[in-house]
Amino acid sequence: MAIVHQTTLTPSKLELLEAWLPTRRWYRGTTPRLSKAGGFRLDDPDGVVGIEFLLLIDDSATGPQLYHVPLTYRGAPLHGADEALVGTMEHGVLGRRWAYDATRDPVAVNAVVDLLAGRATAQAQNYSDTVDSAVQVRRVDLPDNSVQPIDTDTHTDLPVSSDLTLRIHRLPVDPLPDAVGAVAAPYVLAGVRRSVVEVVSVRTRATAPEENQV
Repeated sequence: MAIVHQTTLTPSKLELLEAWLPTRRWYRGTTPRLSKAGGFRLDDPDGVVGIEFLLLIDDSATGPQLYHVPLTYRGAPLHGADEALVGTMEHGVLGRRWAYDATRDPVAVNAVVDLLAGRATAQAQNYSDTVDSAVQVRRVDLPDNSVQPIDTDTHTDLPVSSDLTLRIHRLPVDPLPDAVGAVAAPYVLAGVRRSVVEVVSVRTRATAPEENQV
């Protein structure tokens, strides 16, 4: 299992994302003012890549907006993924770390596929060797394909077969009962733990019901 170091990051993850988010088509605010609202981690079986799913509140608009931002952390640049680079940070233990949009990192995508299939377990965001039992998974087996992500105004789609799409909800939604598979997690707003929101779903191409964003 991944080790979560209690150390310094320069710049911090929030500072890095406050510069990156306005460049995304699904960002709805102005100048981001971010705070952490929850999330979880997944393990890289090879123990090389850090994989984190961040739930963030941005209060730069008229009301708080919840975002889901999955990131990977690497000790060296990911070849051919310059457009997916969020930025670099100096880690107090591990040195320079390259942070990437996880939807463009094959290690993270494979980890999500393993989570949905029951081959992996969500890990606590802030503690080492600790399962996060609050993360809910509706299991489904997906092919392990390398696909080109497609960004929209609300989510990023990864078409994994001719009829199934792995959807990463950038704006988390209420649980979708007709999703083929899903990952949901709780979040905290104004110090109060809220019910779970869906951050990942598996959709059939023919079924795309209206989604109630949080």
